[in-house]
Amino acid sequence: MEYHRPSSFAEAAELAASAKGVTRVLAGGTDVLVQMRADIVTPDTLIDIKSIKGARDIRQEDDGSWTIGAAVAGAEMSEHPALCAAWPGVVEAMDLIGSTQVQGRATLAGNLCNASPAADSVPAMVAAQATVSITGPNGDRSAAAVDIPSAPGKTTLAPGELITAVHLPATQPRQGDAYLRFIPRTEMDIAVVGCGVWLRLEGDTIAEARVALGAVAPTVLLVEACADALIGSTLDDAALDRLATAASDACTPISDKRGTVAFRTQVAGVMARRAAEIAYTRAKGDTV
Repeated sequence: MEYHRPSSFAEAAELAASAKGVTRVLAGGTDVLVQMRADIVTPDTLIDIKSIKGARDIRQEDDGSWTIGAAVAGAEMSEHPALCAAWPGVVEAMDLIGSTQVQGRATLAGNLCNASPAADSVPAMVAAQATVSITGPNGDRSAAAVDIPSAPGKTTLAPGELITAVHLPATQPRQGDAYLRFIPRTEMDIAVVGCGVWLRLEGDTIAEARVALGAVAPTVLLVEACADALIGSTLDDAALDRLATAASDACTPISDKRGTVAFRTQVAGVMARRAAEIAYTRAKGDTV
């Protein structure tokens, strides 16, 4: 195995593009190190990006948007008061991943690139309309977070490309976001269903909404019908019923030891209702 510690993302991309065999990027390591120990994967090339300038930074840009470096740990996000105030749903989704020890290492970019259908941070990022910066052998580009996972364990990144940062938009007046999941245990488990909701109010009426579901399809689902169920409403019971129905209708889950198709389909509607209520409360300026 070759271990590399590049000083720039351009260098990291060159290494990844020229490497032979299996290549893995080491940011937090909470996926790749576990896979190595379990003999699921043995990289021929391991590229450690933690020492690259900006990889560990959380930065608010002049336009109010946020840049979160590819190696920023979940614990660092949770300890950033301004980020927590701006995007509580994204932060709480990241805060649900693993134990306290895992929180000190796990990253948004890594959770996205691992491409698990049950990844907690991804529905929250998709609902928040997050984008990512990508560096590869052919230069830099950006993409929507929703477009990165292509199938379980697979992404749309080209050979040699790696995510350098995650970007969250500037917050708007009277917006709120939230993420909820259902798990069999009280903590440290994989989502049976996850739901991220973002919405913006005009008065008490929902003017814009985005709803994303996780663990109910091969990749995260951005469900337009769920948004349509909310827009124009004041989140009354009828709107919540429409939302729950739309969420359940969008599901194409599998049955496994954590939940059946029928169970996941029903719970998706329940999680969507509850997350929407939290996001609506936050958009009104109330504390949750």
